[in-house]
Amino acid sequence: MALGRPTWRGHLRLSLVTCPVALYSGTSSGGDVHFNLINPATNNRIRMIPTDPDTGPVERGDLVKGYEVERDRYVLITDEEIKSVRLESTKTIDIERFVAADEIDRLYWNDPYFLAPDGKLANESFAVIREAMKAAGQIALGRVVMSTRERLVALEPRDRGIIAWSLRTVGEVRDPAEVFDAIPNVKVDKAMVAIAHKIIEQQEGPFDPAGFTDRYEQALKKMIAAKEKGHKPVTVAEPEDTNVVDLMAALRASLSGAKRPAAKTGAKRPARRAAG
Repeated sequence: MALGRPTWRGHLRLSLVTCPVALYSGTSSGGDVHFNLINPATNNRIRMIPTDPDTGPVERGDLVKGYEVERDRYVLITDEEIKSVRLESTKTIDIERFVAADEIDRLYWNDPYFLAPDGKLANESFAVIREAMKAAGQIALGRVVMSTRERLVALEPRDRGIIAWSLRTVGEVRDPAEVFDAIPNVKVDKAMVAIAHKIIEQQEGPFDPAGFTDRYEQALKKMIAAKEKGHKPVTVAEPEDTNVVDLMAALRASLSGAKRPAAKTGAKRPARRAAG
């Protein structure tokens, strides 16, 4: 299946070894249900027309980008001026260092991309870099400019290619303490924790993303199909209040009634750590 147009083209460089590469988005926009704004009086789809508050509608092609330096005052910037700002990372992912994967906090991992050689002449040098990375067993860090931003990327070899994860910056990640420090330090009952642990063990199983379906989108499609046929949407009852009064009783009831998800044939259960 073709990946389509690459998000970025340039070079991958490890010290003095370089090769042409292409970067493809590793995700697709999920969901088939998309809504449009409709005028119910005419059943026509509404078109969004750019409008100047003083002169009225304007052609989209006549518009330029502007950066607000203070309220209602903008510096106008053309596409050519944006392209004139060039860093080395605009066209080259230069591997700067290698780190262990567990050194990168999960809060910083962002979007996945697929990095592949761009052209037959790049195959050998790309393979050399990829295999060297596999042997090192670490994550390579580099930088790349995409969509007018320089991003830090984490590179990890996979199969015959390389996964490039864009990483969030320090300024984009909030300190968890902003929320977690307000949680009271509760002394928990060890017996309750032990029962909860057994419930977790009962629900162990392999990760299978194919087994996840968007039930909300399926319900939306069902409702839309019913309405198209002239049926009134069925109102679903609100879920019962799950406020737990007796936590120990709820844990014991969960333990006795919990069912382990059926494992697929050939799937291995995760190795259980020895109690320490």
